[in-house]
Amino acid sequence: MAISKHKIKSITELRQLAINTHQKNDLEDAKKLYRAYLQNKPEDAAIWSNLGALFRKQKNYVVAAAAQSRALELDPANPSVMNNAANAFYDAGYLEKSLGLREVIIKQEPDNPEHYASLGKSYSSVHQLDKALEILTNSVRKLPDCAELHIQLAFVQLAMGNYPAGFKSFDWRWHGDELALPEYDFPKWNGEALAGKTILVIPEQGFGDTVLMSRFLPQLKKHGVRIKIAVKEPLQRLFSNLQNHVEFIHDKAELDGCDFWVPMMDLPLYLHTTLETLPAPADLFIPQEAVDRARKIVAPFTNRFKIGVMWSGSVTYRANHKRSFSHRKFLDLCDIPGIQMFSLYKGPLQKAFVEDGTSAIIIDASSSDRDFADSAALMQELDLVISMDSAIVHIAGSLGIEVWNLLHSEPYWLYQPFPNHTPWYPSMRLIRQEKTGEWDQVFAELKKEIIIRMKDANKP
Repeated sequence: MAISKHKIKSITELRQLAINTHQKNDLEDAKKLYRAYLQNKPEDAAIWSNLGALFRKQKNYVVAAAAQSRALELDPANPSVMNNAANAFYDAGYLEKSLGLREVIIKQEPDNPEHYASLGKSYSSVHQLDKALEILTNSVRKLPDCAELHIQLAFVQLAMGNYPAGFKSFDWRWHGDELALPEYDFPKWNGEALAGKTILVIPEQGFGDTVLMSRFLPQLKKHGVRIKIAVKEPLQRLFSNLQNHVEFIHDKAELDGCDFWVPMMDLPLYLHTTLETLPAPADLFIPQEAVDRARKIVAPFTNRFKIGVMWSGSVTYRANHKRSFSHRKFLDLCDIPGIQMFSLYKGPLQKAFVEDGTSAIIIDASSSDRDFADSAALMQELDLVISMDSAIVHIAGSLGIEVWNLLHSEPYWLYQPFPNHTPWYPSMRLIRQEKTGEWDQVFAELKKEIIIRMKDANKP
């Protein structure tokens, strides 16, 4: 145990040792030291707050919120304690509690731009977009050098369908803490004339955003420019048709001759995209060999209503805990006569899916997928795809496959301002949580809707 490693002479030394261990990022030992200290000094609000911050870093959000609640009880007027508690409450899904604290904090520290960014984010999370827009717009005027203010303003503008303003504000992401501008020997494109030039397009964010933004490449090509792009291997076969407009590159030597580079998420800005001028999704390619493979998987279930299901995106994504749920939730649907579900999941959560027996009920159809072309081929052989927000829904939407996207209460800007659809993907239906974290309500509604959908299809 952590304490046995050290000769501790006093409770004060134990407190400092816990803090030092935490600062060294030795979280497991720090957690044990904090626990030992708080068992002796349970009235120390600062240490409860530290412990809550530690749990939050470990993505143990509910326990983090519990620790912060204790800190807040002991020192309710401390801005640092309130800020840590607001962060924990937000991540745990206690949105109204987080918002209430943000309102108090801003009155105590009215010149801190990060507080305004957090307040705007909080109002956005409870669907008060007009209020969020007002706060963030006024704050940007007052404190124009804070990147996080511009970033949060971008998300609100995009969610309201104001794409010209939203993508302009989103350019501030490069000035924040999470992203760094790549370094090239040629300049970033900022909308200059491109005729006769060569441009390097840089995918960013995840696979889903790459699929989403690939629709802009043909429009960019119309500017008389030669386009080079680095496409990660899982998307290469699926993107084969894009080679009519772009050149795939694989190493730095192929950057020779580039005049500009541009992040993919900047294309809507410089192509002057509006809600009314959205281009159609990208033309994706599915090899016949992948189609043949998919047909073999579904062949024994010809007479059943075939549903592809997905329950989690990348576990490394910061907010994956909000958008994802247990694979076992799909067992709620198993008593619908005539259906057969196929798992579209591939990743580290596969082991639990197999070991608890669920893979005997929901066919493990994708753990051996070589890339997204295999996933796409399988989805085309199904009657319906149901997934949380993941790269899978972007691929299904691009292919015109009927896909029901299960959204948590704070969805990505793409899925607003409309309640049940997005103009980015005409074949996609949006099904939202009514209350943060409540997937039971979503699946209860889902069961009813599947039965209706099967009747419409006269299947089985």
